[in-house]
Amino acid sequence: MEDGDGDKALRKIGEAFKEIASAVNSQTVDIEVAPFSHACSLVSPLFGCLGIAFKFAEMDYVAKVNDLAKTSSSISTLSALLDHDIEGNCVRKAGSNSRNLLRVKRGLDMVRVLFEHMLASDDNSLRNPASTAYAEVLAPHHGWAIRKAVAAGMYVLPTKAQLLARLNEDEATARIQMQNYINASAPVILYINKLFLTRELGIDW
Repeated sequence: MEDGDGDKALRKIGEAFKEIASAVNSQTVDIEVAPFSHACSLVSPLFGCLGIAFKFAEMDYVAKVNDLAKTSSSISTLSALLDHDIEGNCVRKAGSNSRNLLRVKRGLDMVRVLFEHMLASDDNSLRNPASTAYAEVLAPHHGWAIRKAVAAGMYVLPTKAQLLARLNEDEATARIQMQNYINASAPVILYINKLFLTRELGIDW
């Protein structure tokens, strides 16, 4: 994790999504693929820090963020990305940009829900926050084998203190940055949902 400039991981994530959220809130510009995929890439280490329970989610998320980053050289905005797939009749095709975007969005949403439950609990265990976030966001889209593997991995999650140590954070600043991410990611997630729903593409596939 690049940390040479003194910035902490969570602060980088919070600041990156604040910029994306400001574009959403301005309602005058579309979200560009390049800064969006960069902001998403900053979230990737979080999955790794959660250990084996989220190994599949990490691999899936990282691969799809990388694909979106490559796409940014030829397609500039998220709305153009969906329209390009609609024209090519490949929205739901495996490996399509639309499919990748939907799965990356779910990864962002899972982290948002995880942070919400971490902030709401004084417990040092991450099992309840992580189980709730997974069940709410990712489990409905995973098969039995993956759900079972995740459930087993929940027993070897790091503690909250261990997670913050891995992220080079202390509790006080981490709480602020987690709340910043929650506040900034919510409108971004809603924006992406709206891109799909206004095109009648659905978001539950």
